[in-house]
Amino acid sequence: MIILISNYPNPQTTLPMFRNRTFSVWRRFSDFLGLYEKLSLKHSLNGCIIPPPPEKSVVGMTKVKVGKEDSSSADFVERRRAALERYLQRVVSHPSLLQDPDVREFLERDELPRAVSTQALSGAGFLKMINKASDAVNKMTIKINESDTWFDDKLQEVESEELQLRKLHTVVESLVNHRKELCGNTAVFAKSIAMLGTSEDNTALSRALSQLAEVEDKMEALHQAQAASDFFIFAELLADYIRLLGAVRGCFEQRMKAWQRWQESQSTLQKKREAEAKLLWANKPDKLQQAKEEITEWEGKVTQYERDFDRISVTVRKEVLRFEKEKSKDFKSQLVKYLESFLQSQQRLIKFWEAFLPEAKAIA
Repeated sequence: MIILISNYPNPQTTLPMFRNRTFSVWRRFSDFLGLYEKLSLKHSLNGCIIPPPPEKSVVGMTKVKVGKEDSSSADFVERRRAALERYLQRVVSHPSLLQDPDVREFLERDELPRAVSTQALSGAGFLKMINKASDAVNKMTIKINESDTWFDDKLQEVESEELQLRKLHTVVESLVNHRKELCGNTAVFAKSIAMLGTSEDNTALSRALSQLAEVEDKMEALHQAQAASDFFIFAELLADYIRLLGAVRGCFEQRMKAWQRWQESQSTLQKKREAEAKLLWANKPDKLQQAKEEITEWEGKVTQYERDFDRISVTVRKEVLRFEKEKSKDFKSQLVKYLESFLQSQQRLIKFWEAFLPEAKAIA
């Protein structure tokens, strides 16, 4: 599957890191996965939230590759295009990621080397990867003795929110399927009413039945549009944030690893000092110099790892606060859009029935 990328992050960018003000390139789905892999390797260790791409769909991609033309393959292509657009928008909206040379290359270079080793990011493998952070944190035998409870509180909030979003996403998917089923039933009903109208001798009743069939046809289109709105505006928003919350948990995992590295270095330093004391007690001056050098080396590591932990703690806090702010704006924008779409649909539905009512009353 090949996607056209045109003029990101803005229709006409004036950012100095880009060579041209406008650009347009073609990208494969594997290129998006390759970009995510590169960004993760460089930035996730620092505690940055790396927006995850949509997962692979073996069934959907197979239909597209073999050229099977049906509504499901067309829906898949549109869903994939919209999901990749949102993914890329989140990448370029991140102040640190936008500066990354791989992002600039992705947006500007005419052709990219074929991305490899992206199988781990597909299907169930991708879901396992984004859940790895939570599993790793739960399996840690050493827990951080937090002086700042903000981190524990936020991690619990993230885990709870992810659980609730997963439940809501399941319900919304059921709603989408219900509306699609309603579309099919409405179409069958409209056809049956139309056939009944053609066989009716009473002119007024026949005309009313024909008008009712037309109303039902219009209602089918409305149900179809509402199902698309349910999915593209609401369900996909939830799916995106389920993946994003997995990335947020990954930040906390990296902070945990940094803390463990610091604690392990302190433990090693203590052992080195104990070994030096034993050498002094055993009067082995020939090995003391090496012991002192090792102590100096590990003192430097302890200092560095402590700085790393402090730095990643600052980054994680900053990233989570930025994420929460963006999430609020995103949910507000999409929910307002969803409600406006739903309201317009209901208003059109009322107009259809109001227009049909005189025909029903005219039946003699």
